[in-house]
Amino acid sequence: MNIDIAQAIQDFGFPIIAAMGLGYFIYFIWKWVTETIDPVIGETMGTLIKLVDRVRMLDNDMIRLNTKVAMVLEHKSMIDNKLSGEQRDELDEIISKYKTQSTEFNSTGKK
Repeated sequence: MNIDIAQAIQDFGFPIIAAMGLGYFIYFIWKWVTETIDPVIGETMGTLIKLVDRVRMLDNDMIRLNTKVAMVLEHKSMIDNKLSGEQRDELDEIISKYKTQSTEFNSTGKK
């Protein structure tokens, strides 16, 4: 089925042949998108949803940890008023022993 384009244009006219070519182009793009791009986008969407869920879990964990730290600091300030100097020094020593050395995390959000 060898079709001569010049003969087809002479028989049917340029607008008809151009419309057929455009129709084939649209069909080709539609097949390419539905067979190649759609599965990749679906897989990527699944991965994105999993990542968003993990970020939410980490955010909830950080909120809980910040709440616990705030509660402990508030409790420490209440206890500090009732302790003697020696007990306060012992408590400060324990706190400094187990205090994090990381400067990466800043709960205030300021740099």
